[in-house]
Amino acid sequence: MRTRHIALGSLLVLAAVASSPASAAELKDMVGKWKWTDYTVDVKECTSNPSGAGLCATVTAGPKNVGMEMIRSKLEKKSEVFVGQIAHPATAEIYNTKMTLKDPDTWGMDGCTAANVCATGDFKRVK
Repeated sequence: MRTRHIALGSLLVLAAVASSPASAAELKDMVGKWKWTDYTVDVKECTSNPSGAGLCATVTAGPKNVGMEMIRSKLEKKSEVFVGQIAHPATAEIYNTKMTLKDPDTWGMDGCTAANVCATGDFKRVK
């Protein structure tokens, strides 16, 4: 199994209240501008995402895939995490992803592709 240290979109991407524990995280907490390595991702509430996710996470800056929509399935809340399919901002590969709110300015993500390529990383809020 190969592992890449990457952040997955959606994930992605948040605006949480500073005192909110991870278990209280909601999809709306992902709304905002987020940075991972050379990529910036803008997450907004939307109805145009064909996945029915209720959010759109668009790569707005980076070495490639600018304009790509990262959220590829509905994001389901399971206990303290959100799970769903997210496109990697660098490769556009689809990962089955688990996202956890670490603090109001950090979403941790990890997941694997169908080919068992796995990745982990953090998205940090852009101030």
